[in-house]
Amino acid sequence: MHHKEIALFFGSFNPIHTGHTQLAEYLIDNNLFDEIWFVVSPCNPLKNQTDLLDEYLRLDMLVAAIAGNRHFRACDIEFELPVPSYTIDTLHALTDEYPEYQFTLLIGSDNALVFDKWKNPLQILSEFPVCVYTRRGYDFNEVADLYPEMKLLNSPFYNISSTHIRAMLAQKKDVTQWLHPSVYQYIIENNLYTPNP
Repeated sequence: MHHKEIALFFGSFNPIHTGHTQLAEYLIDNNLFDEIWFVVSPCNPLKNQTDLLDEYLRLDMLVAAIAGNRHFRACDIEFELPVPSYTIDTLHALTDEYPEYQFTLLIGSDNALVFDKWKNPLQILSEFPVCVYTRRGYDFNEVADLYPEMKLLNSPFYNISSTHIRAMLAQKKDVTQWLHPSVYQYIIENNLYTPNP
């Protein structure tokens, strides 16, 4: 029996943007996976939390951005797990809940280069496939040298980040080219990412 191949795309998605969804579409279009699950992290132990929106707002935007794509799924399993969220624990929780699926961890080359700071990195590598997509300024060759077991994806480079989008929103600049229309509408209607007066 063919196990369904699921790529787990972890992130703060603060907010989700076209770089996230285009990368996921690339993986589906190239038949690398059956589905992409976007796993919203309430609290990343390695990230600054000061400008992190409430996880339910981020989940709402994610759901809006992927609506209608049968290959995409929003996953909020970390909302029920202890904070901070450790990927190894989430992987085990998902495997317990969906034993019929094969899960692959999808990370950026920036995360791959600090993988040794994760909880139980070698256990992750021994139990789950890890695929790495390119992020500008983070060398694939370095990743390959450090972790030969990681699979490097020949995916296009999407030159946009949530950090950049938040900065542009705060300055009231146009970000519509990087956001799904319903995500942009949600941000405007809920007055998100605007500096406090």
